[in-house]
Amino acid sequence: MDRELTLRDALREAMSEEMRRDESVFLMGEEVAEYNGAYKVSKGMLEEFGAKRVIDTPIAELGFAGIGVGAAMNGLRPIVEFMTWNFAVLAFDQIVNNAAKTLAQSAGQYKCPIVFRGPSGAAGQLAQQHSQTFESWMANTPGLKVISCIDPKDAKGLMKSAIRDDDPVCVMESEILYGHKGLVPEEEYIIEIGKAAVRREGTDVTLVSFNKMVLECLSAAEELEKEGISAEVIDLRTIRPMDHKAIIDSVKKTNRIVVVDESWPFAGVSAEVTYIVQKHAFDYLDAPVTRVNAPDVSMAYAPTLVDAYMPNPTKIIKAVKEVMYMEA
Repeated sequence: MDRELTLRDALREAMSEEMRRDESVFLMGEEVAEYNGAYKVSKGMLEEFGAKRVIDTPIAELGFAGIGVGAAMNGLRPIVEFMTWNFAVLAFDQIVNNAAKTLAQSAGQYKCPIVFRGPSGAAGQLAQQHSQTFESWMANTPGLKVISCIDPKDAKGLMKSAIRDDDPVCVMESEILYGHKGLVPEEEYIIEIGKAAVRREGTDVTLVSFNKMVLECLSAAEELEKEGISAEVIDLRTIRPMDHKAIIDSVKKTNRIVVVDESWPFAGVSAEVTYIVQKHAFDYLDAPVTRVNAPDVSMAYAPTLVDAYMPNPTKIIKAVKEVMYMEA
């Protein structure tokens, strides 16, 4: 039976269920214990699991990420929460040079089953250093798996899979959507890492996105429907491994694609999707692949500039009409 949960509640359920199932799983990070989490994702977990399994850390991302990697190499399954992936830049040495490479460097003798999680992307007036999108950064590293979703059901199922995975997994959430609600099954379930979801069926154009931009795509699709345009919306859910088949199958049906990614256009997720489509579905395209990205500049602070910076339904609709050779 399904019930309605917020994203934060779904994530908490996933972590708590896995900690009850497996004593080697523990949570660590800034404010996860006494404060119940910066975004209240870990609310009540200290009370249930105690201070040895829900651990407050100093504001030292490199240090506690390294402790997590060492724990994972020695048989535990840490969940490391970053208050934001913007702060996790300090820990990239541990994530990229140690966690991602442990299996290869040890010739398969050591695994590193660790989850790094926290919010990624823009969240309003947070300016340059707190609004960056890190999915493509992490996905660029062999050895890391990258999840990025905001649907509560998916978040729970994918988080459980991430905790059970023997490889390091980066889970990207959304600060402004921890209160986003959705139906989540009561029964035990997991969702396979590497499978996209079709959020809306369509026949005229494919919209591909991930994280909170999926909501922008769905809003655009509703408006396009009023004009007789049928848009299919694909939620990648996992950036690495990416579900190439879901993308290609949709393009073969619609013959047009717009990729929506709130990150910068250069060397990002949208660039990878564009390459996949031109390589595997070029003959099915009736128009060039089009992207809707943030501009190639740092995020500003002024609300008017934040609005101008972010992809939105208006920009998506304009791109759709371009690939359909309609007057925008």
